Amino acid sequence: MTIKDGLSSTGQNDQETLVKGLRHALKEADKRAERLERELGVLSKVGQRSTPPNWLKSPPKRTKQHHATPWLMLSDLHLDEVVRPEEISFVNAYNRDIARLRLENTVQRFVKVTRDYWTGLTYDGAVVALGGDIFSGDIHEELSETNEDTMLGSLDYWIDHLGAAIAMVADEFGHVHVPVVVGNHGRTTRKPRAKLRARDNFDWFLGRALQRMFRDNPRVTFDVSDNADCPIPSYDRTVMLTHGDQARGGGGIGGIWPPIMRLDARKRARYDAVDQGYDLLVMGHWHQLVYGKNFIVNGSMKGYDEYAHMNSFEFEPAQQAAWLMTPEHGKTWTAPILSGDRKSEGW
Repeated sequence: MTIKDGLSSTGQNDQETLVKGLRHALKEADKRAERLERELGVLSKVGQRSTPPNWLKSPPKRTKQHHATPWLMLSDLHLDEVVRPEEISFVNAYNRDIARLRLENTVQRFVKVTRDYWTGLTYDGAVVALGGDIFSGDIHEELSETNEDTMLGSLDYWIDHLGAAIAMVADEFGHVHVPVVVGNHGRTTRKPRAKLRARDNFDWFLGRALQRMFRDNPRVTFDVSDNADCPIPSYDRTVMLTHGDQARGGGGIGGIWPPIMRLDARKRARYDAVDQGYDLLVMGHWHQLVYGKNFIVNGSMKGYDEYAHMNSFEFEPAQQAAWLMTPEHGKTWTAPILSGDRKSEGW
């Protein structure tokens, strides 16, 4: 080999090394750009509300078909709380196994009502509202002593079951929207708080975990609220979801009606003052199913418990609220979805 050949070979090797280095640098630059784009995307969403899907907020064009959206309220499930029949005159029982059966019954019976009884309708989708107190939590010492599991253990167990319930509704209706507000039992502090109320609550964490579970499923959308309230558009109307623990009272002869009517009046005045009015207020917390003119109060899937028994509250079965929203009339048909089945539950 001549000196010329050696120089030529050396130059070629340097050129190949340079090309490899440039390719590597370009690859690393692409990775950095990708990472930066993801980070900027996350930052741009901080503080913004989820956009409701078009099928939920857009009134359908005038046709001969009658359009509607069925709603199911899931609140006050009090998952993993234990209610012993012998402590409440054998009128109810509750534990993890019973809760699993009742959750399945609730969704299946909701589908049956909408499919077999509310007929002659074209459903644009469905709404499953998570209204707080999904878990009993450990805010009271007696709950910590008697619950089936720790709070994290309950989350780990129930997230798949709740995800399956949402997927079942999506399979039936094609689309499902899931708004989420927190209750008072899911908080991590002994006393209720105003600041960071949502983000310091396991109901919020559950909503975010479910949202992540369905992130690649375009049929399922979420609005996990950082607020105590969550407005949801329904055709030309607005439904305001809240838990209901802001109301006080309810022990007098008028029962829960006076505090709920005061709460509704205060909320309407507050939201009307800033041009954010609503048409229908829906809440849980009270464990009594009530269909009012302008509000709905949900029942409880747990049903009657020791606290209700000790205070001589009126008996109410385990049930959840379902109703129909239409473009013409807003809230129309309503139905209690009875969750329990004593024979299959075995008590």
